[in-house]
Amino acid sequence: MSLLSDLINLNLSETTDKVIAEYIWIGGSGMDVRSKAKTLPGPVSHPSELPKWNYDGSSTGQAPGQDSEVILYPQAIFRDPFRRGKNILVMCDTYTPAGEPIPTNKRYAAAKVFSHPEVASKEPWYGIEQEYTLLQKDVNWPIGWPVGGYPGPQGPYYCGVGADKSFGRDVVDAHYKACLYAGINISGINGEVMPGQWEFQVGPSVGISAGDELWVARYILERITEIAGIALSFDPKPIQGDWNGAGAHTNYSTNSMRGDGGFEVIKKAIEKLGLKHKEHIAAYGEGNERRLTGRHETADINTFLWGVANRGASIRVGRDTEKAGKGYFEDRRPASNMDPYTVTSMIAETTILWKP
Repeated sequence: MSLLSDLINLNLSETTDKVIAEYIWIGGSGMDVRSKAKTLPGPVSHPSELPKWNYDGSSTGQAPGQDSEVILYPQAIFRDPFRRGKNILVMCDTYTPAGEPIPTNKRYAAAKVFSHPEVASKEPWYGIEQEYTLLQKDVNWPIGWPVGGYPGPQGPYYCGVGADKSFGRDVVDAHYKACLYAGINISGINGEVMPGQWEFQVGPSVGISAGDELWVARYILERITEIAGIALSFDPKPIQGDWNGAGAHTNYSTNSMRGDGGFEVIKKAIEKLGLKHKEHIAAYGEGNERRLTGRHETADINTFLWGVANRGASIRVGRDTEKAGKGYFEDRRPASNMDPYTVTSMIAETTILWKP
């Protein structure tokens, strides 16, 4: 095993200028992250320097067998924390050979929103709180839980410390450092309310970068749990009953919200979000109705309400924002399995471009 480890950790820069690029994309389910590697003749610093590539879309549920080729367009580059050196991770989106975005390419539509002059001028910032659950691989049950049984009730686990309260910290810390190495703007981690559940935060990130960074952070987490022999779940309600679900709370602001008088801008934006509540809920993740019950720090899925410091609201405004009269707000409705391209662009489109 030591020889295998030595080979995995070989420093290629000592013997070759070639680098490995791991092309990453999203498969047909909308949550299955896929990747494959390509050797490049030398280091690159911008996605435009990378070649397009293709894959078998019939094997990912994205193309028929008789016309299976899907084309990968490189969009964002990150350092590779697994191969290290000058090797890179490449976030891609997906197109037909004719250059049309395939139906599961959510990035294309989001990029159109974020490139709109009115949206770009508002400099939309996002901070996404990604919750997830670590599972015992063979039994599909949260780590730290007795197989087929339940731990003590919620209370001691949130941000908890100790072998009887915190499960999977080695995976979480490995992910934290790997994201920082990659160049992802990960801003923190914490243990969540349900044992075996954790959260990481990405941001503040501007525009389309929020989606790119969150997807690559998810990819890195999938790879680390693969190494650890642990299964990863983004299900918004992995355990039924008196247990918290998993969300992807999305914090948002524009330059006018962050400036003097911003609280009034925030209130107008929240009013617009309320008018399009059903449309947002429909795009905020599969199975979200199991999570948004009005219990466990959620608002009911059919009810839109906002409040200051209210974690039982659809939209929460922080005390600091209220006190300063400017800042940001938190959309607490997105599920843990939401598509960040869809959610971030939809918030921008509703609050900036939509005219009721």
